[in-house]
Amino acid sequence: MNTTYDVKLGGIQQRENRSTPTFIARWRVAGKAKSKSFRTKGLANAFLSDLRQATKLGEEFDIATGMPLSMLAPQSTGPSFLEFAQSYVLRRWRTSAARTRETDAYALLSLIPALVTDAARPPAADDLREVLRIHALLPEDRRAELSTAQAAALSWLQKASLPLSAMGEPAVLRTAMDAISVTFTGAAAGANTIRRKRAILHHLLEHAVEQKVFTSNPLNEIKWRAPKTVTLVDPRTVVNPTQARQLLDAVANVGRKRGPRLKALFACIYYAALRPEEAADLRVDNCTLPESGWGLIVLEQARPQSTKRWTNSGETHESRSLKHRADRETREIPIPPVLVTMLREHIAEYGTAADGRIFCTRTGGTYSSSAHSYVWQEARKRVLTPAQVASSLAARPYDLRHAAVSLWLNAGVPATEVAKRAGHSVDVLLRVYAKCMDGQQEHINSKINDALEP
Repeated sequence: MNTTYDVKLGGIQQRENRSTPTFIARWRVAGKAKSKSFRTKGLANAFLSDLRQATKLGEEFDIATGMPLSMLAPQSTGPSFLEFAQSYVLRRWRTSAARTRETDAYALLSLIPALVTDAARPPAADDLREVLRIHALLPEDRRAELSTAQAAALSWLQKASLPLSAMGEPAVLRTAMDAISVTFTGAAAGANTIRRKRAILHHLLEHAVEQKVFTSNPLNEIKWRAPKTVTLVDPRTVVNPTQARQLLDAVANVGRKRGPRLKALFACIYYAALRPEEAADLRVDNCTLPESGWGLIVLEQARPQSTKRWTNSGETHESRSLKHRADRETREIPIPPVLVTMLREHIAEYGTAADGRIFCTRTGGTYSSSAHSYVWQEARKRVLTPAQVASSLAARPYDLRHAAVSLWLNAGVPATEVAKRAGHSVDVLLRVYAKCMDGQQEHINSKINDALEP
């Protein structure tokens, strides 16, 4: 290493020709010009102050880097945060559902661009996220070709990404927590989003502990209060049986083809408490539909929607095991005669897809969530008052499931049976639907009143 005491400090220059202001600290070492870019003038001033202090203490400066020996960064032998994040995604790819892959990547889109050094000429954050989304966080055979500008952005990120070992520093972890606490536009993120992203960061660092990068998870040392989340179903979203029937009838009148094809699907959400993705994968073989009386659905799979780049098939919908269930585990739901009749009529009118799915487009495809939403909102406008349309009452098709579970509970069906049919654990069921279990309130109040009377 070549060192010198020949150091001359310069000033700070603000670069104006970019959307984000950049402040450049300049100095000379052994006659050679040096510079370092910062995002704020305060950081640039602080850096020059550190250099000034080093010269006062008589420190030697490294000619190659222009830095005093006390400020030279130690050479990292481990992976960068970007490299480890990529390996983390790929390790989980084979065993993860498409939505899990997408959720992992969404958290890393916040973290990776934030955990970088103050390298010169940083690309825009949107450009970095796009490179990660379409290329860096995907398996090699799924990566998109990058333009020259995108390749340059990825190269910058590879060089600027902090070493994984830096995650042991509290200041770096605070930077990470700040990054997951805001949206990509800089607004405050929702509580569920923050919790979900922190959980992914924690899990990633657990993998680092397994690989002996850390002796314990450094995130556990950071004092952090989880934001409160709303886990209870709001009773104001729950329709009564009359409203539910009116909405289902209105669905059938939305458009000439889409609405009629979706009526029985929405009916499955209400009368059988199916999740929309479960109804989307319902097949004839899953159903016992007698000419009269109650029938039975034996659910085997769900068909969630995700972005094509995260699915195994490259399609937006693909079948997978039921939520919170082991592979090939099923769920039995007895269904009332009204739903049996609707399903029989639907199959007689529209047939099924080639793979036996009951609900499909004319070409055998699966209706998107946006198609569901459009039909549902049109039906709401036809049935509900303007004030109700503007409210949260049955705001989403999923709210029909909430209405079904609330109806069963308030009808006196044991919680264990409701949980079994809805695909919940009993404790989750009682916690989530606590505010909706009010059907017996008048009866209970009457009993208390009787006990209070002399």
